[in-house]
Amino acid sequence: MPCRGHVTTAMELLQDSIPMVSLAVAAAALYARASSSLLRPGLPRLIALLPLFPFLVAAPLAFPSSAIVRGLAAFFLAWLCTFKLALLAVGRGPLDPALPVLPFLFTALLPVKIARASKAKPVSLVSCAVKVAIIAAVVRLYQFNDRLHIYARLALYGVHTYCFLDLLLPCIAAATAALGMEAEPQFNRPYLASSLRDFWGRRWNLMVSAILRPSVYDPVRAVAGIPAAVLATFAVSALMHEAMVYYLSLQWRSNGVMAAFFLLHGVCCVVEGWCARRWAASGWPAPPRAVATVLVGLFVTATSFWLFFPALCKDGVEEKLLQEWAAVAAFFQDAGGKIPWYGQLSS
Repeated sequence: MPCRGHVTTAMELLQDSIPMVSLAVAAAALYARASSSLLRPGLPRLIALLPLFPFLVAAPLAFPSSAIVRGLAAFFLAWLCTFKLALLAVGRGPLDPALPVLPFLFTALLPVKIARASKAKPVSLVSCAVKVAIIAAVVRLYQFNDRLHIYARLALYGVHTYCFLDLLLPCIAAATAALGMEAEPQFNRPYLASSLRDFWGRRWNLMVSAILRPSVYDPVRAVAGIPAAVLATFAVSALMHEAMVYYLSLQWRSNGVMAAFFLLHGVCCVVEGWCARRWAASGWPAPPRAVATVLVGLFVTATSFWLFFPALCKDGVEEKLLQEWAAVAAFFQDAGGKIPWYGQLSS
């Protein structure tokens, strides 16, 4: 069967170093909790936590055979977890040594923030099913990638990225809810954003916003004002996204395109805020929300096609990711074929 090789590859991905790394990072998080409960915020706590930072940065490299797993591990550990521990060292952020063990582990190692009030929304099974169906359709279309126009391919990557993240993160939140914890939502219908500030600050990947705000935005704002804080936040995000590209490709040959995407959006957010204030001061009516939403969507899409996705389509990353998604799809298809009713439906 032609998909057998893909299935074998998928099984290899599932049998990678995930259990070993999971145990190691859980032990690191427990050490962070124990040491932080004994040491006050500041230099003593920072010194105790310092050995964890290089470990978390190196941990995603334990998955050399899978760009998908390596990229997720880099996002969870090398970015979010290191920032959370840095905030913990100064007594800020979502981590608190007073948290029970399980909530502390979930908050430290996963892209979740435990809600202090009841903010969690139940995961919609219909929404999840729709996103799974869309991902399956997109993966099937990848077979014709060589015949698709470049913009059609990039549109598929954009749809895939959003559906995958908006499926993965709520499922993680649902797992926390099953254990008696409530996690704050990670996406808030970004396709309805009425401004770039609305898109980045209140709708898209809210866990990143929740980490960058206390670690970068608030300190810079206190010293240099809002525009400098916005630019500094997007600059740090640009650097971290460049690092994520390295984890995906394992080649450090950046041309700065990914960083340019976030720096451009940072500048545009500052300009947008200035224009909004001038517009309001002039007493002019606000533009219709529908028009603003369309303009924001067009700008995000156009700049993503221009800068964001091309940064992911070099150094063999595109081919590697397509192969892995094909392997995952073949694995589930092969597994489903062993179920009698599924096999009859697919035949």
